[in-house]
Amino acid sequence: MSAEPVVQAFGLGKDYGKLRAVEAVDITVNHGEFFGFLGPNGAGKTTMIHMLTTLVGPTRGRAEIAGHDVVAEPLEVRKHIGLVFQETTLDGELSAEENLQLAGKLYGLGRAELRERIAEVLELFELTDRRHDSVRTFSGGMRRQVDLARGILHRPAVLFLDEPTLGLDPVNRGRVWGFLERLASEEGMTLFLTTHYLEEAEPCDRVMIVDRGQVIAQGTPAELKRDLGGRESIELVMSDPDPRLLADIARRTGSEPRRTSSGVIVAVDSAEEILPMLLPLIGDRLESLSVRKPTLDDVFVAATTPGTVAA
Repeated sequence: MSAEPVVQAFGLGKDYGKLRAVEAVDITVNHGEFFGFLGPNGAGKTTMIHMLTTLVGPTRGRAEIAGHDVVAEPLEVRKHIGLVFQETTLDGELSAEENLQLAGKLYGLGRAELRERIAEVLELFELTDRRHDSVRTFSGGMRRQVDLARGILHRPAVLFLDEPTLGLDPVNRGRVWGFLERLASEEGMTLFLTTHYLEEAEPCDRVMIVDRGQVIAQGTPAELKRDLGGRESIELVMSDPDPRLLADIARRTGSEPRRTSSGVIVAVDSAEEILPMLLPLIGDRLESLSVRKPTLDDVFVAATTPGTVAA
């Protein structure tokens, strides 16, 4: 991943009448980075992508893609981006190959180059055997694969993905994510993702969380889970957790254990550090234990809950 930025936004914002869809956002995404732009429905994610990809003009601020201003140089910007919308925009009556041929001509690719590029993306997305089939016969997951193939056909500097797995079943979501992770790791492509599926942001290099048009948290997934996700939870399944034992656990961990039907749950900063001190205390009364680490769901709840202070 290069430290050179490919996406930059400076105080970028958008109003629709009295509605402030995006406040004033600063973003820097470097070449080869997998960047996640997260938020609940209505948070301004799609509006942000539309501004960065020249589909709507900003009300304030400015943005650059590969060094080109999105307002002053929209045609240059479009040469450097790929875009996958929430809903497919493929022509269902055309074959996969014909949809790609149409896109390639719009990008100005020559005949020989286009033929080579189509063969590459069809192989990458495992569509070679279905290249001549009408897209209307494809499943939702396969249509999304064609969308992705079309998005990278011209080898863009950055691929924008606006909730790319919306409406897909878990199997097809998993397939699409396999392809995206290959694009990031093997092809070194810059990916700019919007999603409200928290688990989908786990592979991202960095994540920015927005709510009501404002940035409320940002960092790597690990940083956000550490700073906002809360403490780790140790669940101890044991026989006879008597009051004396519970008091000892509280003293050793600095946290009051919570009784469950099968034992106790205790919140700690680091289960790895606490368990060597805790296990001898419990001894043979322990039947099993499990550790739950903070997730991006915990971060999301912490960051978007009113009254919670976010970094």
